[in-house]
Amino acid sequence: MIRSILRPFAILLLSLTTVWAQIPSPKQHFGFNIGDDYQLATYTQTEAYFKKLAATSDRVKLVDIGPTEEGRRQYMLIVSSPANLKKLSHYKEISQKLARAENLNDDQARALAFEGKAVVWIDGGLHATETVGTMQLIETAWQLASRKDPETMRILNDDIILLTHANPDGQEIVTNWYMREATPEKRSLDNVPRLYQKYVGHDNNRDFFMLNMKETQNIGRQLFVEWIPQIMYNHHQRGPAGSVLAGPPYRDPFNYVFDPLMVTGIDALGAAMINRLNAENKPGFTRLSGSVFSTWYNGGLRTTTHFHNMIGLLTEIIGDPTPEDVPLVPKRLLPNGATPFPVTPQKWHFRQSIDYSVSLNYAVLGYAARYRDEVLFNIYRMGKNSIERGSRDTWALSPKRIDAITNAYDSDPKKVVPPTNAALAQYGMIPKGGGMPMKYYDTVMKAPSLRDPRGFIIPAGQPDFATAVKFINALIRTGIQVQQATSEFAVAGKTYPAGSYVIKSDQAFRPHVLDMFEPQDHPNDFQYPGGPPVRPYDAAGWTLAYLMNIQFDRILDSFDGPFKKLPYGELQSPEGHVAGGVGDGYVLSARANNTFTAVNDLLASGVEVYRLPNGTGVKPASEAGAFYVPATPKSKSVLDKAAKELGLEVASLAKRPTTTMTKMAPMRIALWDTYGGSMPSGWVRWLMEQYHFPAKVIYTQDIDAGDLRKKFDVIVFVTRAIPPVGGKDVDIFSLLGSEAKPENTPAEYRPWLGKITADKSIPQLKTFMETGGTVITIGTSTNLAYHLKLPVKSALTEMTTTGQEKPLPGEKYYIPGSVLQMSVDSTNQATWGLPALTDVYFDASPVFKVAPDAIATGKVKPLAWFSTSKPLRSGWAWGQSYLQDGIAAFMAPVGTGKLYAFGPEITFRAQSHGTFKLLFNQLYSAGSAPGEATNGN
Repeated sequence: MIRSILRPFAILLLSLTTVWAQIPSPKQHFGFNIGDDYQLATYTQTEAYFKKLAATSDRVKLVDIGPTEEGRRQYMLIVSSPANLKKLSHYKEISQKLARAENLNDDQARALAFEGKAVVWIDGGLHATETVGTMQLIETAWQLASRKDPETMRILNDDIILLTHANPDGQEIVTNWYMREATPEKRSLDNVPRLYQKYVGHDNNRDFFMLNMKETQNIGRQLFVEWIPQIMYNHHQRGPAGSVLAGPPYRDPFNYVFDPLMVTGIDALGAAMINRLNAENKPGFTRLSGSVFSTWYNGGLRTTTHFHNMIGLLTEIIGDPTPEDVPLVPKRLLPNGATPFPVTPQKWHFRQSIDYSVSLNYAVLGYAARYRDEVLFNIYRMGKNSIERGSRDTWALSPKRIDAITNAYDSDPKKVVPPTNAALAQYGMIPKGGGMPMKYYDTVMKAPSLRDPRGFIIPAGQPDFATAVKFINALIRTGIQVQQATSEFAVAGKTYPAGSYVIKSDQAFRPHVLDMFEPQDHPNDFQYPGGPPVRPYDAAGWTLAYLMNIQFDRILDSFDGPFKKLPYGELQSPEGHVAGGVGDGYVLSARANNTFTAVNDLLASGVEVYRLPNGTGVKPASEAGAFYVPATPKSKSVLDKAAKELGLEVASLAKRPTTTMTKMAPMRIALWDTYGGSMPSGWVRWLMEQYHFPAKVIYTQDIDAGDLRKKFDVIVFVTRAIPPVGGKDVDIFSLLGSEAKPENTPAEYRPWLGKITADKSIPQLKTFMETGGTVITIGTSTNLAYHLKLPVKSALTEMTTTGQEKPLPGEKYYIPGSVLQMSVDSTNQATWGLPALTDVYFDASPVFKVAPDAIATGKVKPLAWFSTSKPLRSGWAWGQSYLQDGIAAFMAPVGTGKLYAFGPEITFRAQSHGTFKLLFNQLYSAGSAPGEATNGN
């Protein structure tokens, strides 16, 4: 009787369990199919779906990889067979061992490769307005979790797939904006009010060697420390007009530090991807010269992996939830090696892009499964190659080295001219025995002084050691093996203190080590001889050790010492001290960036702080611009904390300084921004927060309203804020959508609308300065100097035959993003704490000429300039001699206020720590200390 009663309940329970265990489709969860026109999912909905997949599928494990900048959780789905998921730690260990290639021989590596599983990273959503990326991630997760066809089963058996959401905040922002319209046909991705990743927007894909943002730190740990996948696939859009997508392989140049296996590995994966699309009758894949994408740059989600021996893949595809047209571009219709299967003009729907993306994912995963042991062994082989190269004398090839070989031959009056043959020459061939004699190669490529370094030493005790530790942490976050000295040691006749850091080049990720310390040498790249330059994909030079002003020594011979290897991924914290006993006060160096954080904390606590234009005048001596803090219980408390948390060296003074002192006060700081968000402004806002400067974001309408002096003491304008006289700056990202109009903008965002104009905004800024305000301009916003008719003009012009000045053409002068060295007037208050020669990031930046009488009369005060004809340190500078004697930065009085003009990008992507002080020094107001003289600077 009881059994008969319970039996129906058991059947019901079993049926409910079956329903609960059913893997939900996107349609069941979201209410629409992924790829349906006019439909997008929010991150809130996506997160819930990912959790459902993990709860209902034994192929899926959900991993929380950390918080986002807005406080959401960032997730990675690990997808593989149930058997593989039970042994994830084992396969992760194999992946790490092979990637790092330490203490392995080829036989051991082959055995591990045979045992291991191919680890493949696939991400989506990094650039949130590129909506295909996020939606294909959802669809791919669903298909891998639910399909049972032989291909999927083989992939699950042989691959471990890391499906990673790259920008949760952005998906929420962009989807809510798009879906706010009730009528589907009215939905648009144009004119999103703010950056889709807090602070940095599109530049989130330029942060992967620095790893400033929380999201990039989360991703970086999984890529470079935890999993170190052999293949990573980074989804983007948009494809070149007249094609569907751009993909691998990419155009030249590639970075010369790469292992050739990485480059040919990209070729192999690219072939698998385009072959799959062709087999499925999906045209429109372009590659090589068919797109602008190269493998020169470091710093992108895809590109940084190249420096870690991963096969990093990028595709840029068309498609939006709103249907669009594939435009007619006649030159794209003819098949060639770059586009063997052109697409014809047609209406394009979102689902087509999703289908293409899933096919591409399956092509990558299928390749990894078929060639699993080869993929695993090859990352080992690349790492082993790097270890071997770093263990012996090697000479890196670069354009300058090639030119040196050629010049050695051309300048030799006794050179022997090799035989030639006109018939062979037309085919690029030379007769047997021809070619340049080897001795010219040997003069360059065997010169002892031109060897690659065996390692680098970053001495403890340098003036800004805390910033050096930030550099070290950037290396550690990207998986670099770092060592630290446990006691004093000597190398090459120089003694280094305990605590110094050592980075040797005999490690698997040697390409990344060299790229962070050594200059990049971008080739001269022109459309044709004598023609215009070909713009690099992003920067041409970025040597981080230069940009951060790190003091380091480049060691050419093998060396060792009392070094301990730091665990991979273990971040470092500098140890600061408050030296000396209790005295009259404390001194903080102006050369340390973290000093400004401590000063801001002191001022916020009500502690008096003074600046010393001429140093202390008593022991211990300090440099011009150092900070003096009278001893009080409050100041001691703040400085004890600062020394511990910021790694500051604080000196105690027995007696009050005898030199001039200037009392500091916090300024009321305004930072310009605009509707849609300015990435350079976002970076500066982030910097302000990191260094504890209180700043208020303002918009054009705030400026045009006037009365600025009642509200602010200083206003900061980043590049692309102030338009040129008689025109407007062009920002490529502003061209991707129509301009926002008040009637189409929600009321809460309308105060952000507007652009700086000559008739309304400039007069208000002039009045602000004339009544004592300070304006700081960076990059193209130095245009303000021309609006104010200051006695400066561009140094980068030439005279035409008609007697008119025009900008130098690209055939004569072209400097994309690169590192240059400038001379600095380090005695000036604006430049306190900087060395006399300072490396700076320069990106087609303004350079000025100032009339001598304007300098003599004090109308313009040069702060930095280019004193040589060859200021290039890293990157590409065609026609750099035009820079000689050009002014890079100046100050000009305007009424009782000041204009600061910094042509180079002194805060670039929060990477250029070496020039942050050019901003920070201007963010304090100063008055006389009681009983003291003021400084005239």
